[in-house]
Amino acid sequence: MPPETAAPEIAGTADAETSTTPTGQPGRPETDQPVSLEWTTRLLRIDTTSRDSNLPLIDVVAAELRAHGVEPVLVENEDGTKANLLATFPAQDGTTSGGIVLSGHTDVVPVDGQVWSTDPFVPAIRDGRLYGRGTCDMKAFIGSVVTKVPQLVSTPLRAPVHVALSYDEEVGCVGAISLVDEIVRRGLRPRACIVGEPTSMRVIRGHKSLTMIRVTFHGVAAHSSRTPFGVNAIEYAAQLVRFVRAVADEFRADGPFDEHYDVPFTTATVNQIAGGIAVNTVPAECSLNLEFRAVAAVDVAATVERFRAEARRIEESMRQENPDARVEVSIGAEAPGLETAQDDEVIELVTVLGGVASQEKVAYGTEAGLFQRAGIPTVVCGPGDIAQAHAPDEFVELDQIARCDALLDSLLEHLRA
Repeated sequence: MPPETAAPEIAGTADAETSTTPTGQPGRPETDQPVSLEWTTRLLRIDTTSRDSNLPLIDVVAAELRAHGVEPVLVENEDGTKANLLATFPAQDGTTSGGIVLSGHTDVVPVDGQVWSTDPFVPAIRDGRLYGRGTCDMKAFIGSVVTKVPQLVSTPLRAPVHVALSYDEEVGCVGAISLVDEIVRRGLRPRACIVGEPTSMRVIRGHKSLTMIRVTFHGVAAHSSRTPFGVNAIEYAAQLVRFVRAVADEFRADGPFDEHYDVPFTTATVNQIAGGIAVNTVPAECSLNLEFRAVAAVDVAATVERFRAEARRIEESMRQENPDARVEVSIGAEAPGLETAQDDEVIELVTVLGGVASQEKVAYGTEAGLFQRAGIPTVVCGPGDIAQAHAPDEFVELDQIARCDALLDSLLEHLRA
């Protein structure tokens, strides 16, 4: 932290030769490697695709914490196949409330159907970049945090630090709900939270909310030569598809708008659809998944009701053909948006610590809104570019990792008693 700049008191209580890198790849000089590279590459080798368990990674991090005398809290899902991890490093006086949360999700998206230059779960360094699934989204941040565990234990802190790792963020911020609930239940009352999603180390104060809706149309099967005796579920589903596009076009034309986003309006789209069993059979069932990502000025509940109302209208039309037809609507996932005030202390703090000042908001969703909803001032700031996330040959610049390491070092100095 620059000596001439003081961070706000938000954290209180209430040319060397080219060498072989840790990945076994020729890369940058060894003296130029980020200090957290070893932990990051270790985590990258653990496949935590959302459809699978994240426990192998959680177990590794938990073991590191226990080796330094910190007992983590594990918050499991219903069948015990996945878990969140919460660890608190108390202040020097034993205080556990207040302080800063460092938050990251442990799961990654699938690599199915993608063409990679190298094995996505064998990290590789080329031209100053670390490649692998999850490099920027978001194991580089987690690796940086875990690397600091020994210092978090040995540094006399004037306010606590809480490490919060979640599961299933990539399928709708599922795990973080119970993780944030645990933080609240324990009365930790953090005064700030940094969610380390890839922002190129910019300090991001806002993102859109996310709502996923599943709609299933139950028609009546019939031979395709006898269409009047069936109810075509696909045809009726197509009506809803057109309606979703009309709503999206309305938002694009009429707003409301928020010019801090690169896409400054609410978006809505149908992204999955399935139905029918044969080309000569009137389909009895068709299901689709739609989502909308809303700016803060949009009433999310009212928008959900618009889609429900259209589904009811379509259902009535189907029943006029056959009373057995029906439509089911369910919410697949919801994640609140993030709207941190421009003058909030958490923004000043993270900027002073080394985050890049920015007025931008991001269209993608994160778990930050869940922390804010619990009364915890939150920003998103982490290494890597979101353009690389979920893509084949995902990578993070080594320089970005080093900048994240430096920000956490500055945080430790800021909290030093």
